[in-house]
Parts: sequence; structure tokens; C-alpha cells
Amino acid sequence: MEIKHRALFTGTFDPFTKGHENIVKRSLLLMDEVVIGIGVNDSKRCLLSAEERLRMISEHYANEPRVKVAIYKNLTVDFAKEINATCIIRGLRCVKDFEYEESMAEVNRRLTGIDTLLLFTEPEYNCVSSSAVRELISYGKDVTEFLPEGMELKK
Repeated sequence: MEIKHRALFTGTFDPFTKGHENIVKRSLLLMDEVVIGIGVNDSKRCLLSAEERLRMISEHYANEPRVKVAIYKNLTVDFAKEINATCIIRGLRCVKDFEYEESMAEVNRRLTGIDTLLLFTEPEYNCVSSSAVRELISYGKDVTEFLPEGMELKK
């Protein structure tokens, strides 16, 4: 029996950046399929609705059958089990993110038995985060250079 490895890459992805794209690209080198899970937390202020994020990311990966995009609420670990993930992917931008993500990986493993793979984004993307891009947008700055090619934010 062949085991398919399905990775869950989670976050709010508001907006989806080149750093996120880089993590997905590298995850596809290791996994048979990557599910991009758009986490919904009603207490978080977001630039785009979950549906807008789903549409934008789905359109971006329309020609990549190994990438699926889904919206989920509640715990990541519950969603990981629901989709039969064999691994949870977490992206790291810098070393200071490592300690927190490592502790979360241990919690996820204890709750689900699913390991977490921590991937550093490539250096050219390590300053690109959704929250930084949202802040630049709030100041009226052009953020096109931080978004994957062909992806644009509707005004």
C-alpha cells in the first residue's frame, strides 16, 4: 500500500506573500500534496475575508493539482486529522520564530501524533510577513513586490 504524504500548511495568509509561496514550493519537493489551510479567527482583524483569501490562493495554484486550499475554524490539530494530514508545515522567517514554533510542534504532535516540519523561508523572503504587508498597505504603500507574481490585491 502506497502512503500519500499530505502536508497541511496553516495560517491566516492575509495577504498571501512570496514567503508563503516559497514555503509551498519547498513543501511540494517533500510531499505528495499540500493543503493550504486558511485559519479563521473571528477575533483577528483581517485585510481580506476568508473567502477572498481562498479565491486568490486557489486561483494562484489553479495549475498545480497537488495544492488544495481550504478554510478552517477552530484548532489546527482537529483540521489536520480531518484531512488526514501526515505532516503540518510551519514557515519560519527567522531564528527567533524557532523556539515558539518548536514548542507548538510538540503540542501538535502530542495531540495528534502528527509531526510538524519547520521550514525556514529562503533568505530573500525572510522579511516578508503578512502582518508587515498589511501595515504597509495601511500607510498606502505599494506592496506588489511582496506578493507572488500575478497575484494582486483588489482595492
